[in-house]
Amino acid sequence: MKKFALLGRSEGIILQEIQRLSDPSAVKALLARHGFTFSKSLGQNFLVNPSVCPRMAEECGVGPGVGVLEVGPGIGVLTVELAKRAEKVVSIELDKRLLPVLGETLEGYPNTKVVNDDILKVDLQPLLQREFAGMEVVVCANLPYYITSPVIMRLLEERLPIRALTVMVQKEAAQRLCALPGTRACGAVSIAVQYYAVPRVLFQVSRGSFLPPPNVDSTVIRMDVREHPPVTVSNETHFFALVKAAFGQRRKTILNAVSAGLSLPKERVAQACVQAGILQTARAEQLTMEQMAALCSALDLK
Repeated sequence: MKKFALLGRSEGIILQEIQRLSDPSAVKALLARHGFTFSKSLGQNFLVNPSVCPRMAEECGVGPGVGVLEVGPGIGVLTVELAKRAEKVVSIELDKRLLPVLGETLEGYPNTKVVNDDILKVDLQPLLQREFAGMEVVVCANLPYYITSPVIMRLLEERLPIRALTVMVQKEAAQRLCALPGTRACGAVSIAVQYYAVPRVLFQVSRGSFLPPPNVDSTVIRMDVREHPPVTVSNETHFFALVKAAFGQRRKTILNAVSAGLSLPKERVAQACVQAGILQTARAEQLTMEQMAALCSALDLK
């Protein structure tokens, strides 16, 4: 484990402060001292289970020479665990009210940096190049539930120099994100994630691990970014439009769903199904990614 200077403060004091961040009473006192109140609109639920953040940090792939991009650091509990293991941690925090809180909790970790910005708007490519020059990069975050899919898809679709994403999300969202094509739980986002990465469930986190506790349980998942997609498509925009249409009316057959979703004649879709070797009565959740790609090719979308 890499050691960093603690700015003249003893390791014992730092350890006490880390443990304090897992004490609900101490966290409430910390937030009150800075005049902070929770925002429901920002989906703020801070981790207070002392076992979760160390485990996330251990399993996200950090180490010497590795930089970490964190989204939504909260009060910095996960940030601290990442900073003890990574070369550098850059945390994107939207809520400027948390900046003085993080200034206090991260004081002993000079390899951390907090950027006050919106993860869905900040220009990530130059940020990663500037902050992590010469390093491998991983993402590790306790994502706000309301932006889970948009954040994950942005990080994957932009093909950033990121090796893996380890995120905590709502349990039901984790099931969708990690669902394999051809299974009942699979949806459009499942296909998209599988196209860009190899997802897997790491462990479960109960709702009681947070302050305040949410109404749902959570799951930590890891997505290892693929060097190349598992299927070859001539046009990714057309492929994902087809996937969206197929799952947009998942109770319908692939023939009816694709015809309606893409405004195509049923005869054309029926012919493409035959060419791709797909039953017209099949539903989207029954198709493999290879079959989706074959159907897209057969439709020859323009």
